[in-house]
Amino acid sequence: MTTRIFGAPHLYIQGPDALERLPDLLSGLGARAFLVVDPFVAQRYGPRLTELLGPSAAIAAFGGECTSAEIDRMSEIAESHNADVIVGMGGGKAIDTAKGVRIKRGGRIVIVPTIASNDSPTSRLSVIYKEDHALSEVRLMSTNPDVVLVDSKLIVEAPVRFFLAGIGDALSKKYEATECVNADARNFYGGAQTECLRAIASHCDKILRRDAVAAANDVRTHRISPEVESVIEAAVLLSGLAFENGGLSIAHSLTRGFSVIPAMQSYLHREQVAFGTLVQLAMTPDAEAERDDFARLLANLSLPRRLSDFGGTDQDAQTIAEVTFDTSPYIRNFQRPVTVAFIVRAIRSLETD
Repeated sequence: MTTRIFGAPHLYIQGPDALERLPDLLSGLGARAFLVVDPFVAQRYGPRLTELLGPSAAIAAFGGECTSAEIDRMSEIAESHNADVIVGMGGGKAIDTAKGVRIKRGGRIVIVPTIASNDSPTSRLSVIYKEDHALSEVRLMSTNPDVVLVDSKLIVEAPVRFFLAGIGDALSKKYEATECVNADARNFYGGAQTECLRAIASHCDKILRRDAVAAANDVRTHRISPEVESVIEAAVLLSGLAFENGGLSIAHSLTRGFSVIPAMQSYLHREQVAFGTLVQLAMTPDAEAERDDFARLLANLSLPRRLSDFGGTDQDAQTIAEVTFDTSPYIRNFQRPVTVAFIVRAIRSLETD
């Protein structure tokens, strides 16, 4: 019998003005902080960060893509400042770049997402891309982040598109975790899924179906509400715990293929995952009603639900399937044997619905 394993960040903090806690948190982790931030974050919040953290902290804007070269560049800057704690602040790629620095240098790490577009803040994973924006590899930190600090004021100031993308990504977790359990697949810690994981994935889905539309409407007016706070927690914390402790399946596998389609490269990874979940449901036996319900939810959230919504073509479906089948490590975490033809049929079937 396989050992059950569950992992998580040491500390998760969420709420309005949570950023004000950063100095005290850092003081307990190290003496010299190095912040990897989005260029936008550096411009908008740089003065406030300098005021909060003082002259001992170094702040550097990363180049916009999480590549091996960019991680090396940021690591050299961190080395020059003799930093002993890394802070990743911004969107998923800034966060993953900070994780890449932590993997190279060791030490402690704090994650401060400024958008709720993804669940990377809680995990050990750093997703690395090539210079042409195609996915390259996934690297792993030795542990989950020491602290995940989510200021909901920052989240609601960001464009609603990011919030919707985070919802789309989080909606995949119940379905992917279920497939991994059914396929006896291991999670990202190399263990079997716990009962805790199953409860988390299920409750994440419940929150999103209950609150996602109302929360998105509130974020459009930059308003914090109980629904917004619940959806932030679902999209950042619950979703992150679900994928890392549950595993990934078809929905995330397809992003390998999506990443090589030029028409899809302007779309957020998590918008792609939402569509990938719909394709996964199209591949799932006896799931037509659930697939149709999921498609209606995506429509209510203004998320793409057909390949043509991304500007993709019929031939792109073949390319996506071939690349996905050849490169994804998660493609076999599914209850039925997967073939290129099976993926193509599922993608194309959604065009006529």
